Amino acid sequence: MNTIEARIYVGTYSKYNNGSIAGAWLDLTDYSDADDFYLACKEFHADEIDPEFMFQDFEGFHKSLYDESGNINEIYDYLTECASLSQDIVDAGLDCEIPLTSIELAYYGEYESDLDFAYNYIDNTGFFNEIPESIIRYFDYDAYAKDLSFDFTSSNGYYFSNNY
Repeated sequence: MNTIEARIYVGTYSKYNNGSIAGAWLDLTDYSDADDFYLACKEFHADEIDPEFMFQDFEGFHKSLYDESGNINEIYDYLTECASLSQDIVDAGLDCEIPLTSIELAYYGEYESDLDFAYNYIDNTGFFNEIPESIIRYFDYDAYAKDLSFDFTSSNGYYFSNNY
């Protein structure tokens, strides 16, 4: 399992509006959940009565999850998904606009190309089991690979079903 270092630079809107970007990088994996993370943010910005947190930068998680004002629970959901799949697969799923909670269900595998994916898909479905070998050689795998793009999407070699 790979270790993820998901970090957020936490300042406050009050400090920012007063010309300061004072804050700190907090590693989300140092906290068990969003509540613990927010508690740490409050402790760090204890110089303000009711700090409104401003997440000014991020590292180690998909850009679609970054939000200047929040979204911390979803980042913890992301970290959980990355622990069961891998960060590369989860990021590819998010690149394909698969909802975070559907990535594992939609994931179909890693392939070198659309053509490689088509060959594997045909092998796994038993598509040619009843067709004589003399006919199979005329099958257009390139055209079929293009047709599969209507039902599957990919990013960085990771393929996902659109029918999750």
